[in-house]
Amino acid sequence: MAMASLVKVILGSIAFAIFWVLAVFPAVPFLPIGRTAGSLLGAMLMVLFQVITPDQAYAAIDLPILGLLFGTMVVSVYLERADMFIYLGKLLSWKSKGPKDLICRICLISAISSALFTNDTSCVVLTEFVLKIARQHNLPPHPFLIALASSANIGSSATPIGNPQNLVIAVQSKISFGKFLIGILPAMLMGVFVNAVIILLMYWKLLSSQKDEEDATADVVAEEDLTSHRFSPATMSHETSLNSQERNSRAESINFQSSPNVNINIVHVDTLRNRASSIENEIHKVHSGAIGTPGNSNESKEVSTDGSSQRREEAFSPKGVASTIRLSNVLSQQILDGKENLATSWKKTLWKSCVYLVTVGMLISLLTGLNMSWTAITAPLALVVLDFKDVRPSLEKVSYSLLIFFCGMFITVDGFNKTGIPSTLWDFMEPYAQIDHVSGTAVLAVVILVLSNVASNVPTVLLLGGRVAASAAAISAANEKKSWLILAWVSTVTGNLSLLGSAANLIVCEQARRAPHLAYTLSFWNHFKFGVPSTLIVTEIDLMLLR
Repeated sequence: MAMASLVKVILGSIAFAIFWVLAVFPAVPFLPIGRTAGSLLGAMLMVLFQVITPDQAYAAIDLPILGLLFGTMVVSVYLERADMFIYLGKLLSWKSKGPKDLICRICLISAISSALFTNDTSCVVLTEFVLKIARQHNLPPHPFLIALASSANIGSSATPIGNPQNLVIAVQSKISFGKFLIGILPAMLMGVFVNAVIILLMYWKLLSSQKDEEDATADVVAEEDLTSHRFSPATMSHETSLNSQERNSRAESINFQSSPNVNINIVHVDTLRNRASSIENEIHKVHSGAIGTPGNSNESKEVSTDGSSQRREEAFSPKGVASTIRLSNVLSQQILDGKENLATSWKKTLWKSCVYLVTVGMLISLLTGLNMSWTAITAPLALVVLDFKDVRPSLEKVSYSLLIFFCGMFITVDGFNKTGIPSTLWDFMEPYAQIDHVSGTAVLAVVILVLSNVASNVPTVLLLGGRVAASAAAISAANEKKSWLILAWVSTVTGNLSLLGSAANLIVCEQARRAPHLAYTLSFWNHFKFGVPSTLIVTEIDLMLLR
């Protein structure tokens, strides 16, 4: 594409520069409006400066990508409601064998969950679990946080739904879900392994300084913590000093005085039913005794000299009968509540199973080559119908700001492309970036690495995608597909270079800083001194495995 007029080049560059500054540094002092407003501002300036027309701006918005992104976010919301990420958190602590074992688990679970549920979602949910693990082992959290973020980035590269830039590549390249997965999966698995080895080698001494060796084989995260996502304050129960009789009497008192909403274990239902039956028999005996024969009355008078008979007569009094009836009513209500809780539990289990089945069905549909955007939209609609509730609370958890950010970014990048600057720069680099040679692949990887950390990975894909693919297509169709996979792999993995290189890194950093009772700040330097060697080594090794 030829360069546009000088005026359009200058104004388009200004609009893109404003977008870039606000996207990379959303809290700049002179205009702290955030990334979403920054992308809309850049798009508006492109239209006001007449770099593109309003019709061209609307046409630049890629609806299939937005539909795919929206669908995956809604499915992730329902998976979180179905406790999927709680189960993933439990896997982190199940039969743990120490910090090194936990590092490997974090790397593996983070990579797999990111490939299936997007890296941003995995980082949002798993960050607090990782902080709890570090606290349980009395270790600095940064090795675990780095393992989470870096593995999430590497794992997300394996599927088109793993991250936003892969969504763009999958839609623009028209590579099917299955071919995309097969092409990058070997590199992803090797990348996760190499990344975990680098973490272990870099922090081996730190991970070996465990203060309590017994904690290495203990469950590091309690089930109630996983459910609540919070640490509950530790309390010492004074009942440990009571004998068994006092504890039993207290337990009975609590059972009798509890409200009808008390949750009852299913195992206790039969016991309560037997109690109620025995009480009803006693009541029946009371009424029978009240209308007994005179002979029986005389016998009662003879036995009344005994103290136990007196207590029995008090129980048979009208006041005692009323108290017994009230007790029977309470127990009957508790039995009914127990049955209702059992039915509710079965309904919840059935609903969770349906959520998992729909998600698996969506993945199978994607693997069979169905349209990814419409498949991703159909799955959440099926979940909405199965939920049979007002969908508004679930839809409110969707990140609409991200969707708006993408709309503004599409317009801004399209306007910048129409200035001719990206085409001119690529024309200069193209002879040195031919992927049919090792040196050309290395040059292309370096270009993607630099742009991804300067302009962010999604704009880099939008700027370079079509040009890199067209250059590779001139060589062969196989090279065209390979160029898209290289772009997906390098633009994703190079996000590990610095804390600002990936949204997943920023999410982990922000979630850790805001975690209640567990706040920790992951510094730029702690991430950078690991990110540079990891990014370079993983990228170089795995470029040879892309197929």
